[in-house]
Amino acid sequence: MLRVFSGRPITKLGLTPPAPCAGRSGLALVLIVRNEERHIGEWAKFHAQAGAAHVFVYDNGSTDATISRLAEVLGARLTVIPWDQKLWDAGTGREIHNQVLAYAHALRNFGGRFRWMACIDADEFLVPRRAESLEGALAHLGDIPSVSLPWHNFGRNGHATPPEGGVVANYTRRAADPLSGVRGVTNFKTIVDATRVTALKVHSVEIDGQDVTWNDRGERASLKGRFARGFYSADHLQLNHYYARSEAELAAKIARGSNQSVAAARHAARVRRNVANIEASEIEDRCAIDFLDRLRGARSPDFSADL
Repeated sequence: MLRVFSGRPITKLGLTPPAPCAGRSGLALVLIVRNEERHIGEWAKFHAQAGAAHVFVYDNGSTDATISRLAEVLGARLTVIPWDQKLWDAGTGREIHNQVLAYAHALRNFGGRFRWMACIDADEFLVPRRAESLEGALAHLGDIPSVSLPWHNFGRNGHATPPEGGVVANYTRRAADPLSGVRGVTNFKTIVDATRVTALKVHSVEIDGQDVTWNDRGERASLKGRFARGFYSADHLQLNHYYARSEAELAAKIARGSNQSVAAARHAARVRRNVANIEASEIEDRCAIDFLDRLRGARSPDFSADL
């Protein structure tokens, strides 16, 4: 029977944070996927080279080679959790956001083992700007428990079809102003100390019951206050969001539908609006390429970062 959801979906969950494990360290990534085989190997290799300690993948019903590609790159650094479901509150009929539920599960069950956790998507890349690793990019922050990273949204870069050579090399134009406030352009993902998280949504977390966060310079703000221009920083770590990629891939993204129960026409209009806003004013940004070049220079001559 087709389930008809009623009311606004449940997009915020509270949790009791995990206890910290002795000797915890590193940054673990949390990823929910469905049929991402075209680019997932590049995503995994980039973050492995950047020093991600582990990747927890929530598989939302993939039927292609997504999981095997991840396993080829990550090996023992990969944990896969089946996550193909739609859940709702039986009393109200409100859908429970499956992505938020996955993030809450990861933070609670695995977060105590790591200093940091980041819940990101397969089209999002964490790029160290100065350091040679993700952990190095965060080392100066001491015991700060939450770092909000603004989206740097990349559009189609003029590509009608997927180009040879991958995402990082071919998509170098992004929205000029990450904090413009324009819909589809301005938002954040958060890197957290899971042992301090008491509530979360996809794009924000509460720390010790407070709506507080920091930028990558270590400056504090409220969750609303992080949208102020003075909060903006990508001095140490930049979040690249390759939202559209080629026109053909954008059309496929629209055809797949939303990760929530949203009408197809509404979803398509929202995605097209977001792309138009991203591409309305663009600048060149090669920070991900520059990072890989730094790795090539810093490591042995036979090091390969070709993606």
